Amino acid sequence: MLLEFDADQRLWQDTVRDAVAKQCPATLIRGIAEDGVDPGPLWGSYVEAGWTELADPENAVELAIVLEEFGRATDPTPFLATLTQYAPLAGDRYDPQQAGTAVFDGVTAHRDAEGWVLSGTARYVLDADRAQQLAVVTDGGVFLVEAAAATITRVPVFDPLLHIADVTFPAVHICDDDRVHTDPERARHIALTGLAITTVGACQRILDLALQHVKDRQQFGVPIGSFQAVQHKAVDIHVAIERARTLAYFAALTISADDPRRRLAASMAKAAAGDCQSVAFRHGLQLFGAMGFTWENDVQFALKRAKSGELMLGGAAEHRALIADEYRDL
Repeated sequence: MLLEFDADQRLWQDTVRDAVAKQCPATLIRGIAEDGVDPGPLWGSYVEAGWTELADPENAVELAIVLEEFGRATDPTPFLATLTQYAPLAGDRYDPQQAGTAVFDGVTAHRDAEGWVLSGTARYVLDADRAQQLAVVTDGGVFLVEAAAATITRVPVFDPLLHIADVTFPAVHICDDDRVHTDPERARHIALTGLAITTVGACQRILDLALQHVKDRQQFGVPIGSFQAVQHKAVDIHVAIERARTLAYFAALTISADDPRRRLAASMAKAAAGDCQSVAFRHGLQLFGAMGFTWENDVQFALKRAKSGELMLGGAAEHRALIADEYRDL
C-alpha cells in the first residue's frame, strides 16, 4: 500500500481545504457556540457539493481527507456521524440527502407476530438529535429506523458544537423490510477511522494556533517561540500528529482495499489519535499559557473536539488492549 497521496488526492485535499476555509470559518464556529447560528446551510452546501456521496468504501481515503479538514475546522454538521457511522450500516439504502447516525449498543430486538420489536436505551449517540434516520445494531441484526420512532434526548457536553443524545426505543415495532444485511463489524472499523482522522485534524488546528501564538508573543524582547523549551513542546505535538495521521490513513487504505488488517488498523488509528490529543491538549494549553483557558481564544474549540474524539467509541487504553489481545491470539 502506498502511503502517499497521488496527484488527484493532493488536488482534492487543496480543494477541500479551500472550500472549508471559506464555508466554515472560525467566525461561524463562534457564532454557533455563542449565538446559536443554524449550521443547516453549511450541511446543505456539503450535500450540494456531493461530499455526502463519499459513502463507498473505495472512497475511504478521499473521505478521510475531508474528515481531517473538518476536524481542523471543528465542523458543526452531522457529516461525521452520517458518513462514517450511518452510511456503512445503511448500505445501498443510504440516502446522501439525509442525515443519519448509528446506534451500536444498548438496544435489543425480538420477533413477534408483526415483525420485530426494538427495546432499550443507547447512551451518548453522536448526532442522534438531528438525524433523520437511525441504523440500529442489535443481536437480531441491523435495522434502519426513522428517528421520529425513538425518544431522543440531547445530552449537554463540554463541546458546545457537538450533538450527543440518548436514544430510547420504547418497544418500537418495525417490519422485516427494515432489516438490512450489512456488516456491523466493518462499519465499526469505518467509524473508528473516521473519529481518528477527525481528531488528528483537531490536533493540527491546536498546533497551528499555538505556533502562530509563539511567533507573535514576545518575552524579553524576543518571540517565545525562540525558546528551546517552547520548541520542544511544539515538536512533541507535531510528532504525535504525524504518527496518528499516518495510522489513520493506513486504516483508511485497508478499508478501501477491503484488507483484513482493517480490524487492527482501525484500533491502532484510534489509539494513536487518543495519544495524540493528550499531547496536543496538554502542550497546546501550556504554549498559550493563561490565554488558553479563556473563552475568547478559538483554541478551545479544537481542544474540545480533540478530547471528544478520544472519548467516543473507546479511548486509547481500550484499543491498545484490543490490539494486545489480537496479537496474543496469533
